[in-house]
Amino acid sequence: MKKKQKIDMWMGISLGILLLYIVFMLYPLLKILVQSVLDNEQGTFTMQYFKQFFSRNLGIEMPSIYGFNGILLVLATKLFPLVFLYVSGALKNIDNSLLEASSNMGCRGVKRFFKVVVPLCMPSILAAALMVFMRALADFGTPLLIGEGYRTFPVEIYKHNFAAAVSVIAIIITAIVFLIQKMLSNHYSFTMNALHPIERKKPHPVLSFFAHFYAYGLVAVSFLPQFYLIYCSFRNTSKTGNMFKPGYSLMSYRQIFETMGDAVKNTIVICGSALVLIILLAVLIAYLVVRRRNHVNNIIDTLSMLPYIIPGSVVGIALVMGFSKGPLVLTGTAAIMVVSMCIRRIPYTIRSSVAILQQIPITVEEASASLGASKFKTFWKVTTPMMVNGIMSGAILSWVTLITELSSSIILYSSKTITLNLGVYIMVSRGTDGKACAISTILTVMTIISLVLVTKLSKGREITL
Repeated sequence: MKKKQKIDMWMGISLGILLLYIVFMLYPLLKILVQSVLDNEQGTFTMQYFKQFFSRNLGIEMPSIYGFNGILLVLATKLFPLVFLYVSGALKNIDNSLLEASSNMGCRGVKRFFKVVVPLCMPSILAAALMVFMRALADFGTPLLIGEGYRTFPVEIYKHNFAAAVSVIAIIITAIVFLIQKMLSNHYSFTMNALHPIERKKPHPVLSFFAHFYAYGLVAVSFLPQFYLIYCSFRNTSKTGNMFKPGYSLMSYRQIFETMGDAVKNTIVICGSALVLIILLAVLIAYLVVRRRNHVNNIIDTLSMLPYIIPGSVVGIALVMGFSKGPLVLTGTAAIMVVSMCIRRIPYTIRSSVAILQQIPITVEEASASLGASKFKTFWKVTTPMMVNGIMSGAILSWVTLITELSSSIILYSSKTITLNLGVYIMVSRGTDGKACAISTILTVMTIISLVLVTKLSKGREITL
């Protein structure tokens, strides 16, 4: 008799994670697709919701700070650091010998920048462009608060009864952009060993002045609104918090902790729970993708990247449709917000974990196994500790985006699960600007602390996608 083959532990983990994605992401998205072509009253097939969406005016108005101009300004100042991080990392990886060769061939100055430097940075530029596009498309708070009627996908999904139809359109558009970006990235794909990185050179004093003026001016414009929010948070307010009064006090902060103390606790508990789940799943997925390559794990790797091309409001409405009825009802609970945050923010930790694991030679694990350690013990006792820096860097980046999550949370939250970021929206909608400024200041401090930790843990390594 043949001995029964032992069940592979890692295949079991792979199937379990795949099942989680099917239940909590693919199934809700399928509900969106069905709902977008299903008549709510008669239960029959219809394209009425798509027709209703496209029949409305999509024209662009030209207001001042509100509307399109305001949205553009806020998103540009908020997202340009992403491009800076990616491109600065790419510049550090360019081999200086390529620039010297182009100089010897007569290509210098501005011409060399556009003919040599930009093409060499193009993979990173395309990756940054995709990230900026996806983040801008998924942004909910900015168009909702200062849009004044300017229509964007996240707001339309939140406001109207044809949300499923709008969600499908948003997914199609983002998928097309993602495929175009992948195609262009493959076109500009190349390998390069930066044995001689670009040397730092002092520019001409006049050029140096204008370069510093531009850089510091851009940063100042981006930070001024934050400084003003912090300033307003310390201004004295009325007891209701609806108007500012002369003088300064901690009134806004006291009112926040008296009326919205649960929001602080909810932010820590909900976002913290999501972060723990993200770290656990990301480490397992990274190991499966790098060390246990097969068709199932390739599917998991692809599914883990889908949140990059799905707006948060789409994830939110999908989860509502998928889990508002039996057999598993999660709507209105903290659990559904944890699931949403985990789905949306896990890619950051997965990518950083994959990057660090690819740098760890498999011979280390083989040596552990040769000394008698089991596969599972080797994974937790040897591999995982060596991945700590990458895991923590990605986890803190996930945390930064978790505490500022709004687009999906505003669809999923209940009165018992209000977080700080939701609190900002609620306070602004009520006209209590002092409280809104105080909450924003708390979030700003939390974000700064998180970014400082990222810098310390990354130890100068560049962020990769």
